[in-house]
Amino acid sequence: MSQNVDVEIIHPDEWFRLRSIRLKSLTVNPEAFGGTLEIESAEDEGAWREKFVKLDFLIASINGVDAAVMSVEKLDGDFGATCWIGGCWSDPDFRGVGLMRAMFEFLDKQAASRDWLIQGLGVWTDNDLAISAYEKLGFVEMGGPQPSTRQPGKFYQHMIRKAITA
Repeated sequence: MSQNVDVEIIHPDEWFRLRSIRLKSLTVNPEAFGGTLEIESAEDEGAWREKFVKLDFLIASINGVDAAVMSVEKLDGDFGATCWIGGCWSDPDFRGVGLMRAMFEFLDKQAASRDWLIQGLGVWTDNDLAISAYEKLGFVEMGGPQPSTRQPGKFYQHMIRKAITA
């Protein structure tokens, strides 16, 4: 179903799109993230543009409406990860139409040229829906649950996936 989904890497001049969908994600599903609406909604344009120095941001849209977001950081990470995926979220009004699958297919097409060949992420251990979705995309759990430094008392799980480049 991902044929109706348009995925792109946005640029710093589109910081307002990132801000809009990120704040919506923190409003709708605050339990899914380490960041908070209170802190991120207070950030100015400069702070939002600064995020692009370290991260690439992908947005998936349907009929011109931004419906999902993720960040990608190039790094040498745990379990051989060459990039780290963060802030994955899809708008509940658009779930079930292939947004995440389309985003990871886009990621895979870029994997060789950007060295995103081994993708890692962290997910809260109590977020069974997200864990199941990531497993369907080819992620596997690595290591045991890790305590969160951003949200004491919560635990996250590393997951790793190799890009599908053929």
